[in-house]
Amino acid sequence: MTDSKADPNPCPPGKAPSPAGPAPIARPRTVRGRPAPAAPGGAGSRPRVGLIALLIGLLSAFGAVCIAVATGATGAFDAAILLALREPGDVAQPIGPPWMLETMRDFTALGSTGVLTLLTVGAALYLLVSGRRRTAGLVLVAMVGGLVLNNLLKLGVARPRPDLVPHAVAVFTKSFPSGHAMNSAVVYLTLGTLLARTQRALGPRSLVMTLAVGLPVLIGVSRIYLGVHWPSDVLAGWTLGAGWALAVWLVMSRGQGAQ
Repeated sequence: MTDSKADPNPCPPGKAPSPAGPAPIARPRTVRGRPAPAAPGGAGSRPRVGLIALLIGLLSAFGAVCIAVATGATGAFDAAILLALREPGDVAQPIGPPWMLETMRDFTALGSTGVLTLLTVGAALYLLVSGRRRTAGLVLVAMVGGLVLNNLLKLGVARPRPDLVPHAVAVFTKSFPSGHAMNSAVVYLTLGTLLARTQRALGPRSLVMTLAVGLPVLIGVSRIYLGVHWPSDVLAGWTLGAGWALAVWLVMSRGQGAQ
């Protein structure tokens, strides 16, 4: 009597059965040894789209401030804030304890051309000796380009400095936009973004970016407190400085991430 059970592992005659094994693992596509670029519209393009939208918003805000200044719409706003930072009846005396004035001078120095130049050159040299030439170029282009753009705008707009209150520090250029506010936003945001990218944990990244945003804010407020800028000058400096830093970052990192 023959066994009627079917062979559970049928195999053609003369061919040994192949052992079962895991399916081969698909490897990512590469182009000349590098990972292939993500498909357009993929998850990798979403952050860039968001940054472009932010850039448009910053430049639109700067444009709105420019129009308001040109039409005189900021006059009451500027005067109200400047006078609110002075003792009632004595525009020569800033509000706050006696040490506040000197503290604000210290804060404003953090946005001076000398301090920002030292930070930029130091960071660029470090990146160069570390072999990160592209990133060093980004830092230099952001700083030098922002400085040139700010001075061109000052010459073009030629807005006088505030005359409502005495100036607590010496000034040598026109008022719009604030160079301290703009250039500090360019430098601190650029350097802060580079440093934050070296951190994997959310906590350190958040702290670095909070400082990178907070320093230009503090510097801009000090310029108003010291009586050397209209508040609208500082608003214009913040928005244009942040927009310039973001624009340089987007251009330099296009096609390959910032190194």
